[in-house]
Amino acid sequence: MHCQIGDWVQIFTVILPAGERAPQVPPETQAVPLKMFTKGYANSVAEIGQSVSITTVIGQVLEGELVAINPHYGHDYGDPVPELLHIGQELRKLLERGEHE
Repeated sequence: MHCQIGDWVQIFTVILPAGERAPQVPPETQAVPLKMFTKGYANSVAEIGQSVSITTVIGQVLEGELVAINPHYGHDYGDPVPELLHIGQELRKLLERGEHE
C-alpha cells in the first residue's frame, strides 16, 4: 500500500535510541528507545515502511517511516456507564410532562 502526495498519513521516528535516554530515568525506560508517532500530509509518494517527509497541521516538515495511511484516532470516552445510559430518555420524558424537580 502506498500514499500519494497530500494524503493524511502517520510516520514513526526514533527520537533517542535505547541507552541514550536521560540518566535519571529508570533502567527499564533506559532499555527502550524514545519513539514518536506523528500525523501529517505526505510530501511525496511512499510505500508503508519507507521513509517519507510530511507536513504537520502546524506546518512542521518532518521525516520518518510511513506506518499508516489515513490513520484512525484511537481515543474514546471509555466504557459506557450503565447508570448513565438512560438519563437522556428520562429527562425528555420529564420535560414532555412539564415536571420540574
